[in-house]
Amino acid sequence: MKVLVETSARHVHVTDEHLAVLFGEGYQLTKKKDLSQPGQFASNERVDIVGPKGVMPNVSILGPTRKASQVELSLTDARKIGIAAPVRESGDLEGTPGCVIKGPAGEVTLENGVIAAKRHIHFTPEDAEKFGVKDSQVVSVKIETADRTTTFGDVVVRVSPSYAAAMHIDTDESNAAGCAGHVEGEVIVD
Repeated sequence: MKVLVETSARHVHVTDEHLAVLFGEGYQLTKKKDLSQPGQFASNERVDIVGPKGVMPNVSILGPTRKASQVELSLTDARKIGIAAPVRESGDLEGTPGCVIKGPAGEVTLENGVIAAKRHIHFTPEDAEKFGVKDSQVVSVKIETADRTTTFGDVVVRVSPSYAAAMHIDTDESNAAGCAGHVEGEVIVD
Protein backbone atom coordinates (compact mmCIF):
# COMPACT_ATOMS: atom_id res chain seq x y z
CA MET A 1 0.00 0.00 0.00
CA LYS A 2 1.62 3.22 -1.17
CA VAL A 3 0.98 6.87 -0.41
CA LEU A 4 2.12 10.08 -2.10
CA VAL A 5 5.17 11.61 -0.35
CA GLU A 6 5.49 15.39 -0.50
CA THR A 7 8.36 17.62 0.58
CA SER A 8 7.15 20.40 2.83
CA ALA A 9 9.64 23.26 2.57
CA ARG A 10 10.10 25.93 5.26
CA HIS A 11 6.95 27.97 5.82
CA VAL A 12 4.95 30.08 8.24
CA HIS A 13 1.36 29.97 9.48
CA VAL A 14 0.03 33.25 10.89
CA THR A 15 -2.98 34.54 12.79
CA ASP A 16 -5.20 37.31 11.42
CA GLU A 17 -3.72 39.64 14.05
CA HIS A 18 -0.13 38.87 13.04
CA LEU A 19 -0.98 39.16 9.33
CA ALA A 20 -2.25 42.70 9.98
CA VAL A 21 0.99 43.64 11.76
CA LEU A 22 3.19 42.12 9.04
CA PHE A 23 1.31 43.43 5.98
CA GLY A 24 -1.08 46.13 7.19
CA GLU A 25 -4.56 46.36 8.67
CA GLY A 26 -7.20 44.49 6.67
CA TYR A 27 -4.64 42.64 4.55
CA GLN A 28 -5.68 39.26 3.10
CA LEU A 29 -3.38 36.48 1.88
CA THR A 30 -3.36 36.03 -1.89
CA LYS A 31 -3.27 32.51 -3.29
CA LYS A 32 -0.24 31.47 -5.33
CA LYS A 33 -1.22 27.80 -5.62
CA ASP A 34 -3.38 25.19 -3.95
CA LEU A 35 -1.70 22.54 -1.82
CA SER A 36 -2.66 18.87 -1.66
CA GLN A 37 -4.63 19.30 1.56
CA PRO A 38 -8.11 20.64 0.75
CA GLY A 39 -8.47 24.37 1.46
CA GLN A 40 -4.74 24.88 2.10
CA PHE A 41 -2.66 27.10 -0.18
CA ALA A 42 0.76 28.65 -0.64
CA SER A 43 0.38 32.42 -0.68
CA ASN A 44 2.30 35.03 -2.61
CA GLU A 45 3.26 36.69 0.68
CA ARG A 46 6.79 36.20 2.02
CA VAL A 47 8.44 37.09 5.33
CA ASP A 48 11.88 36.93 6.91
CA ILE A 49 12.49 34.73 9.95
CA VAL A 50 15.05 36.19 12.36
CA GLY A 51 16.93 34.08 14.89
CA PRO A 52 19.85 34.84 17.22
CA LYS A 53 22.46 33.98 14.56
CA GLY A 54 20.89 35.15 11.33
CA VAL A 55 17.96 35.57 9.00
CA MET A 56 16.07 33.06 6.86
CA PRO A 57 14.75 35.36 4.11
CA ASN A 58 11.77 35.08 1.81
CA VAL A 59 9.81 32.36 3.65
CA SER A 60 6.36 31.55 2.29
CA ILE A 61 3.19 32.00 4.32
CA LEU A 62 0.65 29.19 3.96
CA GLY A 63 -3.04 29.95 4.16
CA PRO A 64 -5.60 30.23 5.39
CA THR A 65 -4.74 32.03 8.64
CA ARG A 66 -4.75 30.01 11.86
CA LYS A 67 -5.49 30.37 15.56
CA ALA A 68 -1.76 30.42 16.42
CA SER A 69 1.26 31.58 14.45
CA GLN A 70 3.84 28.87 13.79
CA VAL A 71 7.16 28.68 11.93
CA GLU A 72 8.15 25.32 10.39
CA LEU A 73 11.82 24.95 9.48
CA SER A 74 14.06 22.01 8.75
CA LEU A 75 16.60 21.31 11.49
CA THR A 76 19.32 22.60 9.14
CA ASP A 77 17.42 25.88 8.59
CA ALA A 78 16.83 26.32 12.32
CA ARG A 79 20.48 25.69 13.23
CA LYS A 80 21.61 28.15 10.55
CA ILE A 81 19.77 31.00 12.30
CA GLY A 82 20.56 29.81 15.83
CA ILE A 83 17.27 28.24 16.89
CA ALA A 84 17.11 24.85 18.62
CA ALA A 85 13.79 23.83 17.05
CA PRO A 86 12.25 20.69 18.53
CA VAL A 87 10.61 18.05 16.34
CA ARG A 88 6.90 18.43 16.99
CA GLU A 89 3.52 17.85 15.44
CA SER A 90 1.93 20.94 13.94
CA GLY A 91 0.16 22.96 16.62
CA ASP A 92 2.17 21.45 19.53
CA LEU A 93 3.93 24.70 20.39
CA GLU A 94 4.16 24.73 24.19
CA GLY A 95 7.77 25.10 25.31
CA THR A 96 9.11 25.72 21.80
CA PRO A 97 11.52 28.57 21.00
CA GLY A 98 10.40 31.80 19.40
CA CYS A 99 11.73 34.13 16.72
CA VAL A 100 11.00 37.41 15.00
CA ILE A 101 8.91 37.42 11.82
CA LYS A 102 9.52 40.48 9.62
CA GLY A 103 7.06 41.61 6.98
CA PRO A 104 6.89 44.70 4.79
CA ALA A 105 4.66 46.65 7.24
CA GLY A 106 6.05 45.47 10.60
CA GLU A 107 7.40 42.64 12.67
CA VAL A 108 6.05 40.14 15.18
CA THR A 109 8.02 38.62 18.04
CA LEU A 110 6.86 35.07 18.75
CA GLU A 111 7.56 33.89 22.29
CA ASN A 112 7.20 30.33 21.00
CA GLY A 113 6.17 28.60 17.79
CA VAL A 114 9.30 27.47 15.93
CA ILE A 115 9.32 23.73 15.17
CA ALA A 116 10.73 21.13 12.84
CA ALA A 117 7.56 19.34 11.78
CA LYS A 118 7.30 15.69 12.78
CA ARG A 119 6.89 13.57 9.66
CA HIS A 120 3.29 12.54 9.23
CA ILE A 121 0.66 11.12 6.89
CA HIS A 122 -2.70 12.75 6.25
CA PHE A 123 -5.51 10.23 5.66
CA THR A 124 -9.25 10.44 5.28
CA PRO A 125 -11.12 7.94 7.51
CA GLU A 126 -11.68 5.79 4.39
CA ASP A 127 -7.97 5.81 3.50
CA ALA A 128 -7.02 5.01 7.09
CA GLU A 129 -9.34 2.00 7.05
CA LYS A 130 -7.91 0.86 3.72
CA PHE A 131 -4.35 1.10 5.12
CA GLY A 132 -5.37 -0.50 8.43
CA VAL A 133 -4.29 2.45 10.59
CA LYS A 134 -5.84 4.81 13.15
CA ASP A 135 -5.39 8.47 14.08
CA SER A 136 -2.18 9.11 16.09
CA GLN A 137 -0.79 5.66 15.24
CA VAL A 138 2.94 5.61 14.47
CA VAL A 139 4.06 3.75 11.35
CA SER A 140 7.11 3.47 9.09
CA VAL A 141 7.29 4.42 5.41
CA LYS A 142 9.77 3.01 2.89
CA ILE A 143 10.71 5.33 0.04
CA GLU A 144 12.55 3.70 -2.86
CA THR A 145 14.75 6.03 -4.89
CA ALA A 146 17.56 5.34 -7.37
CA ASP A 147 20.45 5.81 -4.96
CA ARG A 148 19.04 6.43 -1.48
CA THR A 149 16.21 4.06 -0.57
CA THR A 150 15.19 5.00 2.95
CA THR A 151 12.73 3.75 5.55
CA PHE A 152 11.43 6.51 7.81
CA GLY A 153 10.22 5.50 11.24
CA ASP A 154 8.20 7.57 13.70
CA VAL A 155 5.65 8.67 11.09
CA VAL A 156 2.46 9.89 12.78
CA VAL A 157 -0.88 9.06 11.14
CA ARG A 158 -3.36 11.94 11.17
CA VAL A 159 -6.95 11.15 10.20
CA SER A 160 -9.66 13.64 9.27
CA PRO A 161 -12.45 13.83 6.70
CA SER A 162 -10.93 17.17 5.61
CA TYR A 163 -7.58 15.61 4.60
CA ALA A 164 -6.27 14.11 1.37
CA ALA A 165 -3.88 11.13 1.47
CA ALA A 166 -0.27 12.39 1.52
CA MET A 167 2.85 12.00 3.65
CA HIS A 168 4.80 15.15 4.51
CA ILE A 169 8.54 15.24 5.14
CA ASP A 170 10.81 18.28 5.38
CA THR A 171 13.63 19.21 3.03
CA ASP A 172 16.33 17.56 5.17
CA GLU A 173 14.45 14.26 5.07
CA SER A 174 13.66 14.60 1.37
CA ASN A 175 17.31 15.25 0.52
CA ALA A 176 18.45 12.34 2.69
CA ALA A 177 16.19 9.99 0.71
CA GLY A 178 17.06 11.49 -2.68
CA CYS A 179 13.44 12.42 -3.40
CA ALA A 180 12.74 14.18 -6.69
CA GLY A 181 9.60 14.47 -8.77
CA HIS A 182 6.61 12.25 -7.98
CA VAL A 183 7.50 10.04 -5.00
CA GLU A 184 5.46 7.35 -3.28
CA GLY A 185 6.17 5.48 -0.07
CA GLU A 186 5.14 2.05 1.17
CA VAL A 187 3.34 2.28 4.51
CA ILE A 188 4.62 -0.34 6.98
CA VAL A 189 2.36 -0.93 9.98
CA ASP A 190 4.55 -1.90 12.92
